[in-house]
Amino acid sequence: MRRKVTNRNIPNADIMYGSVKIEKLINYVMEAGKKNTARTIVYGALDIIKEKNKEIEPLEVFELAIKNAGPLMEIRSRRVGGANYQVPREVRPERRFALAMRWIINAAQAKKGRPMREKLADELLAASKNEGEAVKKKENTHKMAEANKAFAHFAW
Repeated sequence: MRRKVTNRNIPNADIMYGSVKIEKLINYVMEAGKKNTARTIVYGALDIIKEKNKEIEPLEVFELAIKNAGPLMEIRSRRVGGANYQVPREVRPERRFALAMRWIINAAQAKKGRPMREKLADELLAASKNEGEAVKKKENTHKMAEANKAFAHFAW
């Protein structure tokens, strides 16, 4: 059995909102170590969300988007006696957060023709309404887990 990880690096809270989750989003968006560019993109996206939704705080939209895009179940390959089985497993909260962030950012990057801050804002708004590519990916993951429920007894 694996040993518990004792020294998880937790980033400091971000400058504008005082949220560790927003700082993690900035780190996920960052490419080639350009953190100021990533900050500009993320804060620009949150400003666009604030303009579009006057009644809801951008931080609440972000939290709701992460909650809606994070999967509860996933499938993992397990080799048993020469055959590979897709075994459904529950997702730990840290991994759920990481997958939701990754899926939202990848969905935003896949769109073409507009600045990244606009694409990220659109994807966050869509995910907060239970729509968009990231939520579709979560639903597909849940369908796969449901379809392979027969192999749940292989879970380790």
